[in-house]
Amino acid sequence: MTGSAASADVAVVGGGPIGMGIAWRCAQRGLRTVLFDPAPGSGASSVAAGMLAPVAESHFGEAELTRLLVDSAARWPAFAAELTAVTGQDIGYRTDGTLVVTLTDDDRREAERLWAYQRSLELPITLLRATALRDREPALAPRVRGGALMPDDHQVDPRRLVAALDTALNRAGVTVVPKPVTELSTLDAEVVVVAAGYGSAALTGLPVRPVKGQILRLRAPAGSVGFKHVIRGYADSRHVYLVSRADGEVVVGATVEERGDTTVTAGAVLELLRAAADLLPEIAEYELVEARAAARPGTPDNAPLLGWYQPRIVGTSGGAGGRRVLVATGHHRHGIVLTPVTADLIAGLAAGGAPDPALALFEPGRFTTAMTPTAGEEDPWS
Repeated sequence: MTGSAASADVAVVGGGPIGMGIAWRCAQRGLRTVLFDPAPGSGASSVAAGMLAPVAESHFGEAELTRLLVDSAARWPAFAAELTAVTGQDIGYRTDGTLVVTLTDDDRREAERLWAYQRSLELPITLLRATALRDREPALAPRVRGGALMPDDHQVDPRRLVAALDTALNRAGVTVVPKPVTELSTLDAEVVVVAAGYGSAALTGLPVRPVKGQILRLRAPAGSVGFKHVIRGYADSRHVYLVSRADGEVVVGATVEERGDTTVTAGAVLELLRAAADLLPEIAEYELVEARAAARPGTPDNAPLLGWYQPRIVGTSGGAGGRRVLVATGHHRHGIVLTPVTADLIAGLAAGGAPDPALALFEPGRFTTAMTPTAGEEDPWS
């Protein structure tokens, strides 16, 4: 439903999968819900690969975040099934698993350190020799030295996900208002949920920064991709992933750059394609159909901001007009995989529920210094 917003129980600011998922869950709880975004689904999710990778994305010093990733990944089968049942739309959810592969001895030693840490967290990993990897994926390069299978790391197509969530919002009676929000005090709702990606900084004063990612989309000849697993690789110290779709698309990504522009650079395209072709030589014959860049929302500790928050800086009004404010942002590389758990937990709070213990480590108030927008800084929601 698209139209003007009247008084609502919940106003969600931000129309990526996080904001759309929250709005859907709020409406399912009987809350009158309005979502504000000038172009839902046009942000980081339109560039994302859609890997649901609680194991492969587990990194040193992030054990608490890993637990949240595992929790959300476990919700994905039911979330995908429900969304498909409600909308009748295929969201590209696949459970083929992920292969992590290494090209050189140095690559293998780097990967083995991380695998040892991941196994210490009792995450499901099966180490494989090069021959076993090529038995699973014959298209892998002969130079591949070894790797690991992560069977619980799956994938979804983010663009199909956004389309299905849009349908679900319409059927749940959510009003979508296609305009930006620059001050929370202008919203007529009992609860405001800020899920505006890195634009949340200007609305809340929280330290959410843009982290640029460049990504490529290829198309296999005759629509026949020569591999089925998600391939994550170490190639001469370069990190790359390849995600195959059933329709013949292959997503190759992604850079991680501490900047907020969306320029696609020749150097990034070259490095991504070189690393990808070193691991899967056949992709050199694929058609390059798209090169895009977008900015993920990052935080100082790379973990999301989830829960109640009293904004210290909101536009020019200096506050949120007495409204209760929930924050759901800062998901960095994990926005797609964390969509189900974020939607469930934030909607539960909006409906008056007690905070889930899982939220304790991700409260927005853990940062004591608010980020003040610089005078004259471009408004990311304009």
